[in-house]
Amino acid sequence: MKDVGTSVTLTGVSKRFGQTTVLDHVNLELMEGTTTAIVGESGSGKTTLLQLINGLLELDEGDIRVFGAPIPMNGREHFRRRIGYAVQGAGLFPHLTSFENVTLVARLEGWEVDRVQARFSTLLRQMGLPGDVSGRYPQQLSGGQQQRLGLCRALMLEPRLLLLDEPFSAVDPITRVGIYEQFEAVRASEGVTSVLVTHDMREAVRLAAQLVILRDGRVLQCAPTKQVVDDPADDYVHTLVSKQL
Repeated sequence: MKDVGTSVTLTGVSKRFGQTTVLDHVNLELMEGTTTAIVGESGSGKTTLLQLINGLLELDEGDIRVFGAPIPMNGREHFRRRIGYAVQGAGLFPHLTSFENVTLVARLEGWEVDRVQARFSTLLRQMGLPGDVSGRYPQQLSGGQQQRLGLCRALMLEPRLLLLDEPFSAVDPITRVGIYEQFEAVRASEGVTSVLVTHDMREAVRLAAQLVILRDGRVLQCAPTKQVVDDPADDYVHTLVSKQL
């Protein structure tokens, strides 16, 4: 049965690499239809958490459910295509044009040409990109344009869930503010649930309705953003908030 009000549920989730425990019995419920930010220092387990949700890594202990269903043992590729994934630096293929990069998976899925073009045009418009970027290669675009295209690619298949692994950190601060505004508008328009990994508390507070604070693979606090800011769970969270806000 689907968990009412949650998009992703983690129960007792642990992940180890050799003798190193990266995630230690994590319990989380991530809100549906909004943005949750996973905040923590390098090595806290943020990216590993995303990779487990996306089925890129196997659990050592626990259970993960995405929209009420367990991550399948087989058919992982089909499962992942229902989830958008955007990373730092956009991750565009340098030998493909902007159109080819964004629409690649849709074309592999067998979408009709008209549907591909319509979706591509919609995403460009939503992300504030001019139509003439279509035929350009990544090296012919600014960093901000590349990052916007990375988001377009992640959203191409109209996913219910969007995973974002520090996608804005490589963009200069002025450009970042514009991308924030466009991302917020697109996320609301698409109604997609988003999970944002970041080490930037200001970014997290700006974009997320819910914050998860990780340290050494453990959840220190999971609560609405205002609650974390106004009532930190411990001294570490208080320091994290006070230093960055």
